[in-house]
Amino acid sequence: MKFEDFNLSKCADGLLPVIVQDATTLKVLMLGYMNAEAFEKTSAEGRVTFWSRTRGELWTKGETSGNFLYVKEMYADCDADTLLIKADPVGPTCHRGTTACFDTPEDEGFIRELGKVIRGRHEQMPEGSYTTKLFLKGAPEIAKKVGEECTECIIESIAGNRDRFIYEASDVIYHLLVLMEHMGCSIADIEKELALRHR
Repeated sequence: MKFEDFNLSKCADGLLPVIVQDATTLKVLMLGYMNAEAFEKTSAEGRVTFWSRTRGELWTKGETSGNFLYVKEMYADCDADTLLIKADPVGPTCHRGTTACFDTPEDEGFIRELGKVIRGRHEQMPEGSYTTKLFLKGAPEIAKKVGEECTECIIESIAGNRDRFIYEASDVIYHLLVLMEHMGCSIADIEKELALRHR
């Protein structure tokens, strides 16, 4: 993807609007603008850099706060006049100290956030963590837990106990996410498979 591929005639002041989305939770974090130099710096360094319209200079998000936005993927929209960046944020994105500049509910996409936490446990293996203990025991023990929680989920659904069903279903999802991490797959992999089946 190159900056000259965008249809800048539609963009105010020749600046490309950029929407930044959390690559894990899918929460929309902020809107900014890029010129060619900001786009090239972002592409080269992997950290989101904007053109500050108020200061009239390049601005790498996080250069003073340390709250960088690390680029995972970039997509042009259908008219090639807007850019979507999926990023891994470090700390809050908004200057107010909030996760995002938009006050949407914080709980959207939490399963993805939990998957990110589980991935962190797998990488760091902190002592005393239940998730670490599961990873140390390996696939047989993790799979056994998934099976046990599924059985409990079935029992509560047959009994018609909604609250207990939610509790047990949450256990199923947590242990399944651990097993998925152990197997080296992600929610995105599952979504891709489901999308193929839907088509």
